[in-house]
Amino acid sequence: MAALIVVFSTHAADSAETFIVPRHSPGGFEAKMEYCQDCHGPSGQGYRGFFPIPRLAGQQPEYFENQLRAFVERRRPNNVMANVAHVLSPAMTTALARHFQALDPEPLGGGPKGLAAAGRQIFEDGIPDANVAACAACHGPDARGSGQFPRLAGQLYPYVVKTLTNWGQERGQIPTNQDTSAIMQPVAHSLNKAQIDAVAAYVSSLR
Repeated sequence: MAALIVVFSTHAADSAETFIVPRHSPGGFEAKMEYCQDCHGPSGQGYRGFFPIPRLAGQQPEYFENQLRAFVERRRPNNVMANVAHVLSPAMTTALARHFQALDPEPLGGGPKGLAAAGRQIFEDGIPDANVAACAACHGPDARGSGQFPRLAGQLYPYVVKTLTNWGQERGQIPTNQDTSAIMQPVAHSLNKAQIDAVAAYVSSLR
């Protein structure tokens, strides 16, 4: 008999649903996880290549699941991820989210160390003159996120740079179906390249 993974999801009404996900079937958890790891790395650490692929390890499950829905709904355009997410059941999505949250590999690093101090100041204090709030206000003082707010600690430097630079083209593409990405739009727009590089260098160095 194939092994099973059981995932519990608690809802606001204090009820619980039990999801049973086949682990070893061709469409089961192990197969889906291995498919994810082909791009995101065996420990979910991400991939620092020509196209940087984000770290999933330690990511907040609520954020993880919301982003998969965003790919399907085209709030976040990415043809590859839209096809991947489209075939995942709610149970499988929850199982994958919990799996990657539990991983904690060393950050890949690679960000310019000389920029980290400036990035830390922006992360902790914001940029008052530009009306930019502290990153820590939403992402937490340790940059590990909470709920809908993603973990940034250990995220790949080039991925953070790319994401902040292209925020207006990569997130919140359906104005009538917004999510927490709308909060970041004015923040990303207000950061110049040097500030984006500094923030990315800082968070990429965190464990």
